This record gives sequence, structure tokens and C-alpha cells, in this order.
Amino acid sequence: MASKSATPAIELDVGDRTIRISNPDRVYFPETGATKLDLVQYYLSVGDGIVNALRDRPCMLHRFPKGLAGDKVHQKRLPAGAPDWISTVRVFFPRYGRHADELCVRELADVIWAVQMSTVEFHPWNSRAADTESPDEWRIDLDPMPDCPWPRVRRVAGVVHEVLDELGAVGWPKTSGGKGLHVYVRIAPEFGFKDVRKAALAFAKEVERRVPDDVTTTWWRKDRDPKLLFVDYNQNARDHTIAAAYSVRGVPEATVSTPIRWDELPDADPRDFTMKTVPARYAELGDLHADIDDAVFHIDPLLEWAERDGVEVDLDEE
Repeated sequence: MASKSATPAIELDVGDRTIRISNPDRVYFPETGATKLDLVQYYLSVGDGIVNALRDRPCMLHRFPKGLAGDKVHQKRLPAGAPDWISTVRVFFPRYGRHADELCVRELADVIWAVQMSTVEFHPWNSRAADTESPDEWRIDLDPMPDCPWPRVRRVAGVVHEVLDELGAVGWPKTSGGKGLHVYVRIAPEFGFKDVRKAALAFAKEVERRVPDDVTTTWWRKDRDPKLLFVDYNQNARDHTIAAAYSVRGVPEATVSTPIRWDELPDADPRDFTMKTVPARYAELGDLHADIDDAVFHIDPLLEWAERDGVEVDLDEE
């Protein structure tokens, strides 16, 4: 008996491009039954938002060629077979003495092509193609330890908001797609990774000073209290990436790293934001990070804090 043939490929028009989607009915999320085509349709539904989150940034891809039931591939280099209109940016990894040409999203078709190549998660750098050595995004990663409850994450986020307000910085919160929370701040690209990381650590230590019973900045995981929240300043190091706003996460529930408003935080539950629920939310609210480029912060005050407090960053922590 002949084996059942694969579902025929389909073609989708995305802007001025035509993208061929092979195996559209392949189940990517066994728990929900969501398919490759469902994933494509999700990213189309949040098109402006995901492009805004990725635009002009080197981007690492988390690919699942067989869906979540198969192996996960961390793809730094652009996958083979890319059409000539796909943009890339060359980045350097000094620790290994190597370069890589990574995806550099300019339009929604770039995103959909990456999904065709089995990408589920998009992890952009915090710098842009024009100058990959000068970050323009400071990332505050509120990373709960295993026994840290969500109310503690929300409470610390409120303190983060308070400190940012005092600095005159605008923070743009989003769920991580897991149990944590991210806050992004657009910064002037005037410093390298080490200085931005030092500024991020100085900020983290200020938050820790204000709520020492909730927060730790201890680097080594084995030395942290499992009930506390770790403010992960090292997410600002070179080549450290976290899931973009509107990126689906490669977990059974297909949660999404979702922008939220500060006033939503007291009632927000990250489990509510999934590939199924976010499109309707996006259709109603639009991209809550749409104006992030209009609020640029200069990190000099944080570097002054670092100098005042003798804050240094250890390259061994990268």
C-alpha cells in the first residue's frame, strides 16, 4: 500500500513577495493541535508588531523542523536556500573568532519565510545592523527562580517602573512567554555592550536595594534563593538574546511574549497570552510597543550609579 502523501504546499502573498509554505498541516504544537499554517497565520495577524520588534536587528532563530515533538535547532546563521531578497547582517563573535550572517528582518515576508523554514521563536539582538557593536535597547529581564510566585514578579515590576520614572526613562513591558516579565527601554546607541551591561547591573542593584526580600542579583544560579526573582542584567551582553515581542514560544501551550500596559500588570497572567488569544488582542489594541523608538533614554545616570557603587561586570559571566 502506498504511503499517504504529504499535504500539498500552498503559496501566500506577503506584501510584494510570494512565499511557498510546505507541509502546511504539519502539527507543530501537539498539545493544541496547532499546525505550521496556524503559526504562519498567527505571525501574519501581528505583522506590524513582530516586524517592529525585529526590524534591522541580527536575529537568531529557534527552529523546530518536526514541530515541538522533534529536536530544537538554535540557528545563528541564515538557513540555506534563502531567496536573494532576504536580508542578512554580519555579526562577530570575539570569543570564537568567527562571523555569522544572521537574518535581518526588513519586512513581514522575511518573518514568514523564516516560519516556512520551521522557525517558531525569534530572538533578536539589542543592536541594529547600522552598528551591531552599539546597543540601542536596554533589556530588563525579570527572571523568577523556581519557587518565585507570579505576584512577586508583578511587585518587582512595579518597583522597576518606579525607578524608571525617577530616571525619566520609558519602560515598555511584555510577558516573557514563560513565568517572567521583560521591560525594554530604547537607549541612545552611544556605548558598547560592556557599558550597557554595567548600566543594567547598576539598575538591578538599585531595585534589589529597594526590595531585598524579593530580588537577587547574585550571578551564579546555585547561590540564589529559589524563592527570589533574579534581575538578569546579563541579557544585555553581546549575543545574548531573548524572545521578541509577539514571538511565539516553543512550549506546548504556544504562549506568546506579549506587550502589556503597566496598568494591566496587577491582573495580568502570562498564561492567558497564547497563539490563539493574542491575534484578537492585537486586532483590538494594535502594537503596544509601536512608539518605543520615540522615547530614547541616555544611560549616563546609570553609569554614574555604577561608578558610585563600584559596579563592575565580569566577562566570565557572559
